[in-house]
Amino acid sequence: MQRPAFDDIFMELAVNLAKRSHCVKRHVGAVLTKDTRIISIGYNGPPAGTHNCDEEFPETGCPRDSKGGCSLALHAEQNAILYAVKNKTSVDGATLYVTLSPCLACARIIYTMGIHKVVYLKSYAAFKGLPSDEGIDFLEKFGVVTQQYKGTLENVTHMI
Repeated sequence: MQRPAFDDIFMELAVNLAKRSHCVKRHVGAVLTKDTRIISIGYNGPPAGTHNCDEEFPETGCPRDSKGGCSLALHAEQNAILYAVKNKTSVDGATLYVTLSPCLACARIIYTMGIHKVVYLKSYAAFKGLPSDEGIDFLEKFGVVTQQYKGTLENVTHMI
């Protein structure tokens, strides 16, 4: 039996975590690792204890803010980082695996928290119809290693 690479293991976990999302618009999963160990996980959705969009607003998703974004949702990256910090786990020097490349706001948080590498599955720019991935551009400009995942997801039965 061939042993899977850690990139494959962590990205497969991120894809499976995305399936936990209650977001009506998009499912995103994230895994934070350090030295081949998982230190935190997350997926997008409203803060714990508020509501589940797919249950409360199944047709439209949660109400939109003034810029057209979800009014309550946290991004998968934010949830993974916040959970780690809440539990007093340092994310400095960590690697983030995420199913959708970070938006600019998440990229600023990733950089500020000292995460040194981001591996992403799909492009946020392609999803949003933007000319470039602003979050990836920001991270690269300030020295964070970024890499689009090129492996195979053999254990994932359905991609989101």
